[in-house]
Amino acid sequence: MGRRSRRRLGAWLAAVLSLVATLALTGPAPARADVINPRQQWLRDSQAGLFLHWGMRTSPGYTDCSAWEKAVTDGGWKADYWVAEAKQLHASYLVLASFHSRLGYARAWPSAVPGSCSTKRDFLGELIDAANAQGLKVMLYMTDDPQWHAEGGHEWLDSAAYSAYKGHDVDLTTRDGFGEYSYDNFVEVMRKYPKLSGFWIDNDNDYWIDHGLYEKIRADRPGWLLSNNNEDTPIMDTVSNEQKTGMTPAYDYPQAIWTPQPRLTEACFKLPSSGAWWYSGTDSAVDHGLTLGRLISNSGSSVKSLMAETAQVNGRFPSKQEAFNDYAKSYLDKIWGSLGGTEGGGYSYGGLRPGAWNDGAHGVTTVSKTDPDRHFVHVLTRPSGSTLTVRDNGYKATAVTDFRTGKKLNFRQSDGRITISGITGWDPYDTVLAVRTDGRQGVVPASSITASASVSASGHPASAVLDGDPETYWDNSTTLPASVTFDLRSAKSLRYLAVNQREWSVSYARSDTEQSARIRDYQVQVSSDGRDWGSPVASGTLPSARGVAFIDLPATTKRYVRLTVNSTWAAATDTKHYRKLLLDEVRIGTAYPSSGS
Repeated sequence: MGRRSRRRLGAWLAAVLSLVATLALTGPAPARADVINPRQQWLRDSQAGLFLHWGMRTSPGYTDCSAWEKAVTDGGWKADYWVAEAKQLHASYLVLASFHSRLGYARAWPSAVPGSCSTKRDFLGELIDAANAQGLKVMLYMTDDPQWHAEGGHEWLDSAAYSAYKGHDVDLTTRDGFGEYSYDNFVEVMRKYPKLSGFWIDNDNDYWIDHGLYEKIRADRPGWLLSNNNEDTPIMDTVSNEQKTGMTPAYDYPQAIWTPQPRLTEACFKLPSSGAWWYSGTDSAVDHGLTLGRLISNSGSSVKSLMAETAQVNGRFPSKQEAFNDYAKSYLDKIWGSLGGTEGGGYSYGGLRPGAWNDGAHGVTTVSKTDPDRHFVHVLTRPSGSTLTVRDNGYKATAVTDFRTGKKLNFRQSDGRITISGITGWDPYDTVLAVRTDGRQGVVPASSITASASVSASGHPASAVLDGDPETYWDNSTTLPASVTFDLRSAKSLRYLAVNQREWSVSYARSDTEQSARIRDYQVQVSSDGRDWGSPVASGTLPSARGVAFIDLPATTKRYVRLTVNSTWAAATDTKHYRKLLLDEVRIGTAYPSSGS
């Protein structure tokens, strides 16, 4: 082995060891190096994308590639149509899924690599050009899965042609053989389409890993995004969580998201209320409330909505989906100032508390990226009365208005809550209230607090809950009870704790093996000297819910505060989350914001 080869091997081993060490330290979190990267910024600035499943098995279905291409062209397919429909939905990007296992592995672009359908017309290139001209991005879906090679009684993969091309026998119906074939397609696409923005990858393939596919993509196209479906693979920029159901309310999709911020997360779901991800010959209805609710609640959790519409052979959407797109444009135009340019409120970016409010109300909050005192409350399920009460998270409110009309609303603020009254114009899907604040008040600066813990996993000390960095957190090392003690350095008035838990587990019980790792039973003690703690001043059970959690304390003045977690929500059958606790941030409130009106 030459000196250069030894250096390369040494560098590779060092990188692998570093990655292994990082994964060992971070537990459920992805490798730190890929959590935040400039190439992700366009997606971080987005709220939604349009997912397009479109291939040879799109109804009525074709077994001949040329016949399918002719039908597409004769039907009048135009890339501009897809781009225009994406803009109706306020989508910033499109994901084209034609090289899809259930759609005949069709490649909607010319290819020199034989093995499955490849069109002569460059539909992919036309889509990229049309999208880029309107400021939208395009990502290409790539599958790892050959198991549907004979779907519908037809063989969609041509192993003989690919074997002749490669000069050795390759069985495309095996995972290894298909991995080699798809690897060549990744490389060809990278070479041909420099204006593509990345790959949306359906799971993984050992051949890709063994042959350094992702490292090649990073080297050849460092600005491209990599998104992975349902797997939190460290090298990926984005984790896409496929359609989940069973939440209460049904639109509150983020309850099923299991990947923590600031990791980029995506929720992909169908707009048609029934049927396949692709056009199967039916004009299915679109549930307006469910779809709009999903988009808005995702935005309220900094989750990107990848919305699937069922393109017909000619590329157009069935009439009910077209009608929804028209409606969505008009509807979202009126409230986009409360969604675009915002982050989800109540998480690591500040903002008012989302989730369940008073009298059956439910919704999310958003906060402006450029103005931390500009907040929005999205009431997706209205309360039974005419008032709404939300936790203020330490912010002093100075004005509340109906975002659509600008009408000033009456409010009062006390005991950590803002109560807004006289609301009469409830929207059927999203009543948006704009809340202007004058910063946080009565919160002890993190710089004047020190934290210690009864137990910590290596690399995740208690100090992480005070550093303001959403990439760091305290880990209880699967030990319960576990406590964090705060030294305020001098005696201060104490009124509440605001706790941001790491959002890496679902917050509703989908099954015995997928539950919430959030705090269940807790107690809070205070002390003047850090030695004599006495009886708890507060104890109870926190709900298994996303977003900031509050523990109110009886008014007292002390120097030390100790939060002890006795149990979490995950059952012993949930081996991933049982007895596991991760805290991103803890704030200590010395007083509630003064009363406003």
